[in-house]
Amino acid sequence: MGQFGIGQGVRRLEDQRFLTGEGRYTDDIVVPRQCHAFFVRSPFASAAITAIDIQDAASQPGVLAIYTAENLSQAGVGDIPCLALMTGRDGQKVKTPPYPALARERVHHVGDAVAIVVAETIEQAQEAAELVEVDYDPLPAVADMKAALEPDAPIVQESLSSNLCLDWAQGNETDVDAAFAKADHIARIELVNNRVVVNSMEPRALIADYDPQEDKFTLHTGSQGIYRLKDQLCQNIFNIPADKLRVITPDVGGGFGMKIFAYPEQVACLFAARELGRPVRWTGGRNESFQSDTQGRDHLTTAEMALDKDGHFLGIRVSTLANLGAYLSNFAPYIPTGASTQMYSGLYRIPAIHAEVKCVLTNTVPVDAYRGAGRPEASYVMERLVDEAARVVGLDRGEIRVRNFIRPEDLPYDTGLNRVYDSGDYPRLLKEACRQIDWDGFAARRADSRSRGLLRGIGLASYVEACGGMGEEEARISLDPDGGVTLVIGTMTNGQGHHTAYAQLLHDKFGLPLEKIRMVQGDSETVHKGGGTGGSRSLLMGGVSAQRAADRVIEKARQVAGEMLEAAPDDIEFDEGHFRIAGTDLSIELSEVARRTHEGAGNGLSPIEETDGYKAEALTFPNGCHVCEIEVDPDTGCLRIVDYVVVDDFGTVVNPMLAAGQVHGGVAQGLGQALLEHTVYDEEGQLITASFMDYAMPRADDMPEVKLTLIEDMPCKTNPMGVKGAGEAGAIGAPPAIMNALLDALIPAGVTRIDMPATPEQIWRALQDSSTAS
Repeated sequence: MGQFGIGQGVRRLEDQRFLTGEGRYTDDIVVPRQCHAFFVRSPFASAAITAIDIQDAASQPGVLAIYTAENLSQAGVGDIPCLALMTGRDGQKVKTPPYPALARERVHHVGDAVAIVVAETIEQAQEAAELVEVDYDPLPAVADMKAALEPDAPIVQESLSSNLCLDWAQGNETDVDAAFAKADHIARIELVNNRVVVNSMEPRALIADYDPQEDKFTLHTGSQGIYRLKDQLCQNIFNIPADKLRVITPDVGGGFGMKIFAYPEQVACLFAARELGRPVRWTGGRNESFQSDTQGRDHLTTAEMALDKDGHFLGIRVSTLANLGAYLSNFAPYIPTGASTQMYSGLYRIPAIHAEVKCVLTNTVPVDAYRGAGRPEASYVMERLVDEAARVVGLDRGEIRVRNFIRPEDLPYDTGLNRVYDSGDYPRLLKEACRQIDWDGFAARRADSRSRGLLRGIGLASYVEACGGMGEEEARISLDPDGGVTLVIGTMTNGQGHHTAYAQLLHDKFGLPLEKIRMVQGDSETVHKGGGTGGSRSLLMGGVSAQRAADRVIEKARQVAGEMLEAAPDDIEFDEGHFRIAGTDLSIELSEVARRTHEGAGNGLSPIEETDGYKAEALTFPNGCHVCEIEVDPDTGCLRIVDYVVVDDFGTVVNPMLAAGQVHGGVAQGLGQALLEHTVYDEEGQLITASFMDYAMPRADDMPEVKLTLIEDMPCKTNPMGVKGAGEAGAIGAPPAIMNALLDALIPAGVTRIDMPATPEQIWRALQDSSTAS
């Protein structure tokens, strides 16, 4: 292992250029002859479009063109596809309404794009857009998912007969019914998993270009992977060969799942660029982000658990309504179904599980994957339900978990939900987290808080998630003239520190200084294939691919070194950047081999470049325990997190500093959902929380110090690196830990239910209602 290799807390290589303003994001790119786009968006959640008058707008200075759905339809531009065609329990595929880039005949949510205005400057485009006259005939709308299933509810999508687009189930209902029939105790909860707006630091942005001579598009855009987007645009939307579109993603300022998907703006701007023969750029404003970026979560869930007299879990049943919004984004139906319900076993031995999910359309912004993508939703349900089970049975909340955990000797363990856990020690992590926060000493701290007129609570959540394994990945490594190496990889960093992690892996292989290890991502002309970034797949899929490609480069370089040293390749050893004849002091540096292959190109030698890939045979299962301690002021409802401990098992950790950053960021997002963030629509589908004036994001003073311990002696057994993943963990463990702590504080005051976000107002009202009721 090298000085800066696997396991070392190396500072991020990327940060120097980011902190000195040298980052290059989509909005930093300027291309010759570029013009600007602005979108006309619907102010109504549901309305018929009876006419669009562009005459005055088109005559304004600088306006180049205005396009509507009619223009795209006439050109044969296709709709955005749903890629997750789940099959319901009735045997029918999910109902997929059309998802056009510009609304045809009807708008279906506030912010639905109706027209695109292209002008020489963004100011001219925006001013002209305000003069586009759209004649709307407002129609009844429905934003509430329960109301959307009522018999007399307005139909969101006129091509469908109802707002239920998928009725899905998993598990054995008969076994669950039998478990409940023999149960000594039954625990039951109802939960709201509130809708959140993603709010990445960098808004969505793009530059669409078209070369008429080559009949070829180029799209610069922030994304989490170029090929899934490229394939949709080529195969489903523009019906063009793959070599007629180049997708380039430069630096990306946050994605969290939201930048995986194809969006209407990309389609409309590519069309406009082809029509005008000029590059068209668009950068979303923050208000547009609230109205057009996919949003996250938004579930209503009822969950029940059957237990025997000793508190052993016999079975669970879960019923969820999932709001998918007005259109089906790329993976929307999969998130609350396959991604979520397959994790309902948590870390526990549960003999019988059954889950049903009804996916509902409403006149709201589409919902899709958001950090964790279904696993946070499952963890929230399970960990809240386990706490309720502990109260029903009369057991300590830690004890009931330990009593029902899958034990190390049970592994590998098949949960019965298409998941097989390979490694871990779940009781150990919980006990260590509780030790660190001094769980046993909590009663004294609660008494101290009570003496000061405050309520104190402590809560924990033991989480598990499924990571990696999506498709396959490929890495290409070239030996550069200066003796460094360049890695070309199909994952896509959007803030995680990929360059640093990959450089550490290759440092261990080549013995090179980190600054001589370069990384190329995000250009379909250079990157030949790739699955992108999501589900903590990058380190597993990209890392193994890079290691394998590195081994091939070293082996090829060994052949050249053998010729240079006049020795058989089998007698050549490689270590720390040097090839050496075994048992001698005769050696040459890797840089000399690199120079030889580049200088001798065409004379029997060629620069060394090798490609290899990896397809995971199994998912990985990072897990851990979050413990949170809080104080609540009953007079104001204000909550303060006084202690927060996390103990995580991520398997092999390449860079503990990067892993800690991922956990801290995830906890911040989980805290935001638990205590602050809430996307609110009124009864007519108007987005009430459409700006930071109305939508609360976590600030630095909301965050506690997160005391993180990484347990690294239980590597994953199903991949060569032993890694499990870290990207979503914080966002999965934080909401149930925080809410369990809050309920622990409020239950002595008579409050038995509170939902996210638990704002000071919500807490205060719950306490007042409890006081009035008593």
